[in-house]
Amino acid sequence: MIPIIGYANDLGARPGEALGFKVSSALAEPYEVQLVRIISADPNPDGPGIRHMEIDAACNGRYPSRFQDFAPGSYAKAPLPTGTDLSRIELEAAVMPMLADRDRQTVLAVADPACGFALELSVDRGGLGLTLRTDSGEERLTAPGPLRPRRWYRVRAQVDLGARRAELSFEPLKQGEESGHATASFKDRSKLTATAEAGIRIAAGNVGGRPRRHFNGRIEAPKLAFGLGGTAGGIVLAWDFSQGIDSDRIVDVGGTASHGRLINMPTRGVTGTGWSGREMCWRHAPQDYAAIHFHEDDCHDCGWEDDFVFDIPKDFRSGNYAMRLRCGTDEDFIPFFVAAPLGRPQSRICVVIPTFTYVMYGDNGRYDYGPAIEQRMADWGAYPYNPDKYRQFGQSSYNLHPDGTGICLCSWRRPLLNLRSGYLTLLAPGCGSGLRHYQADSHLWAWLEAKGFEFDVVTDHQLHQDGPDALKPYRTVLTCTHPEYHTENSLDAFQVYVDAGGRLCYLGGNGFYWRIAVSETIPGIAEVRRAEGGIRTWAAEPGEYYHALDGQYGGLWRRIGRPPQALTGVGFSAQGTFLGSHYRRLEASYNPEVRWIFDGVDGETFGDEGLSGSGAAGYELDRYDIGLGSPENATVIARSEDHAPTYIVTPEEILTHVSTISGMGPDQLIHADMIYCDTPSGGALFSVGSITFCGSLPVNNFENSTSRLLENIVRNFLAEGV
Repeated sequence: MIPIIGYANDLGARPGEALGFKVSSALAEPYEVQLVRIISADPNPDGPGIRHMEIDAACNGRYPSRFQDFAPGSYAKAPLPTGTDLSRIELEAAVMPMLADRDRQTVLAVADPACGFALELSVDRGGLGLTLRTDSGEERLTAPGPLRPRRWYRVRAQVDLGARRAELSFEPLKQGEESGHATASFKDRSKLTATAEAGIRIAAGNVGGRPRRHFNGRIEAPKLAFGLGGTAGGIVLAWDFSQGIDSDRIVDVGGTASHGRLINMPTRGVTGTGWSGREMCWRHAPQDYAAIHFHEDDCHDCGWEDDFVFDIPKDFRSGNYAMRLRCGTDEDFIPFFVAAPLGRPQSRICVVIPTFTYVMYGDNGRYDYGPAIEQRMADWGAYPYNPDKYRQFGQSSYNLHPDGTGICLCSWRRPLLNLRSGYLTLLAPGCGSGLRHYQADSHLWAWLEAKGFEFDVVTDHQLHQDGPDALKPYRTVLTCTHPEYHTENSLDAFQVYVDAGGRLCYLGGNGFYWRIAVSETIPGIAEVRRAEGGIRTWAAEPGEYYHALDGQYGGLWRRIGRPPQALTGVGFSAQGTFLGSHYRRLEASYNPEVRWIFDGVDGETFGDEGLSGSGAAGYELDRYDIGLGSPENATVIARSEDHAPTYIVTPEEILTHVSTISGMGPDQLIHADMIYCDTPSGGALFSVGSITFCGSLPVNNFENSTSRLLENIVRNFLAEGV
């Protein structure tokens, strides 16, 4: 257990707004809260180190420790009308189990804690199970199986307490599979009537308490009937999951209006029993997508209460901040970002914080975590907790659920361990600090601080909400190292800024790559569908390329007609291990129009040192391609070279084992292009095409060729009349 941990209700805010901070502390003593500004988050003793500045705030102070619990795993809950006859119940659903190594994975549960009654229908390792619990004990019936993974079955159960009889069965929806059936006599039971405490759960058991025995797989058309078969007062509850696919609500079509709610956001917009492949979009044929996929590790909103609130003063400085929680030797840092008031910038530079990317990588468990990186964490005094070891808050869209399916929904209303100052992503022996995302981006923040550049920040979330107005006032806009994930709104905000004469510095690699969706009605969550190509750790199932949250086609922006080259001039071309290389100046860089970029930069090569991959060009590389929308007037001023043999071309570039879409050989596509161009609207564009570029900025106390080159660009972009 992590002794003290927390999160804010949002990752960003503006002066005059308030952020609530939720803390769980298993410690006995009160904890101290201190607001800090994050200048550098790199724990490497050979780099700038961890640098925080304490800030006065009304919320600073001591707060009592209290433990706030969270139970992962998705399910649905619905009410049961008071007075419902519980003496005769029929349960039915279509199910596709995904895990065969779990017992008592609950499909449907109905219970009334007030009278000690519970009935659960479950998929077991050995078949289908039915469990009846009352104050007098528990009885169980099993229909031998097994129910095989990734196959649809119709499961049914009937319980008649008056007749002391139960019946249980399952049958496959595909011919050729075995079915199962069982009957049993139960002990004498008195007639039961539901009280106000009665309820129903779908895909989890233990109604009224902490959810347990989660189902892993798909459920369609769950149905419960009460008091039927000649008994007076019979009612039917039946939920149609094809309705409200873009919501967290389930609709009862049985006549009682016992509509329910989804907890911890299982996956919707997935194919059900009726899908034939004739339609690929759930909006066109929702009846084909009448299933919901539940997982035992789904995580949406932890639901913790606020421990304290930060009312952001109206004159508060825009920047990168965290609330430091400290109790004895234990501490945590809850990150957040404050943008300037909309339309009233505090600086001429704006750094866009890639919070959508942070969320999609949030709590990323990596395959290479182990004793070696733990030793480095201890040696460097780095953040001591890693989501590969502490998985209670879910994982990232780069991880898999226990049933082997990809995680497509990620939340920011939970602690994100890898958004902590001092967090190490990977060991990277001999290759610098081993940082990515938040901590790697702090190399840029620290560089701006060292060079005396004042800057505002704005988050991707704020771009999505506020659109182009969020960037319009700024003389120049800088990205961070890896702005990979974007909604249509946030991508549009960048494009409008450039088209209107803005000056954009794209300082990363593999940016503007995946399309994601957020919801207007379900706060705190984003969705990705890894459709049709791209570098990816899992692939969306056939027929499931459309987001559930907004109904739009997912996957690569390139596949949707908006390749990153059309915005930044370069786009993802190659990926390798965390080994960086250098850039070499090209002949065109000596042209009078662009040679000022290299003032003070000595030699033909630069960027051969760095805290990210030991070089400015590494890990993920972008290249110039007119065929994909790169501006024809752009000048490629430098190109990386001498990359390690581990680098490969991205899948979307490959046609066969020897040919590519561009017509060039695969080896010719493994490089980063650094470009500059003036835009037709009077603005300018500078792109570096590498994820590790900013890692070279802090070398030699920020005095190096890479740093000088970027300083030349930023000062030129800030100059009036240029």
